[in-house]
Amino acid sequence: MRYSFIRSAQLCEICAKEGLSVSEVMLRREMERSERSRDDIMADLRSNLQVMQTSITKGLDPENLHHGVFTGGDAVKLNHFAASSNMGREMAEIVAAAIAVVEVNASMGKIVAAPTAGASGILPAVLLVCGRKRNFDEEMLCRGLLTAGAIGCLIASNASIAGASGGCQAETGSAAAMAAGALTELCGGTPEMVFHAAAMALKNVMGLVCDPVGGLVECPCVKRNAIGAANAVVSCDMALAGITSLIPFDEVVDAMKAVGNQMHPDLRETARGGLAATPTGKALAEKLHQ
Repeated sequence: MRYSFIRSAQLCEICAKEGLSVSEVMLRREMERSERSRDDIMADLRSNLQVMQTSITKGLDPENLHHGVFTGGDAVKLNHFAASSNMGREMAEIVAAAIAVVEVNASMGKIVAAPTAGASGILPAVLLVCGRKRNFDEEMLCRGLLTAGAIGCLIASNASIAGASGGCQAETGSAAAMAAGALTELCGGTPEMVFHAAAMALKNVMGLVCDPVGGLVECPCVKRNAIGAANAVVSCDMALAGITSLIPFDEVVDAMKAVGNQMHPDLRETARGGLAATPTGKALAEKLHQ
């Protein structure tokens, strides 16, 4: 197919040859593969955006706090603190939104897996909060989802987006890479900048293990979404400033896969290692099972 790609280098080559953005190539790829119209695909993207926005709104509602077993209300706390935040109000609001989504997920609410439920807060927080500040319209935000989708597809095809096979680097790391690249394009970055941003975001959490306490996607997952959102914004800004990743995106993905393969099974979502194996982690798991 004309718009087929399995590596970012191929995708960038198509962008350069045809003068297209990453999001446009991804849209045309989906049209070819699914035999659906542009309008149909964009309608699905708008639907996803609505679910993302609703999950942020619900998670930040102080009148209806969303609680899991080990988490709840932290998004509201940080959102209230945003004006006094040392990282600046906007970054605090982005991070609070990321926490909000995964708290809604922990309470069995509706979210968009982006790319997974455990990492679902990063992309919507970065796109929608930054979008509100920069007046991105719905069309632009849908474009952001397409760019993020392209990055996620490349990672899933060449490595993994699952904590069970690649550790948390494959979940919150992939989500941060997707968000960083998407925001970079929306802020005017070139396709090359998109993948420099994604590479830097992924490198920043290389080797991060998946160690859910009690086997739940709550601790440490909720707060890792917070860090993932900040990681995405920082990586985007570095790329837009002209900073490049010494290691190309495709090689970073290959390295992530190799690292994930080398991880002990206890560090890949089995809740047998890392924080899950601490005395407090074990005690919480035991209480949960009782």
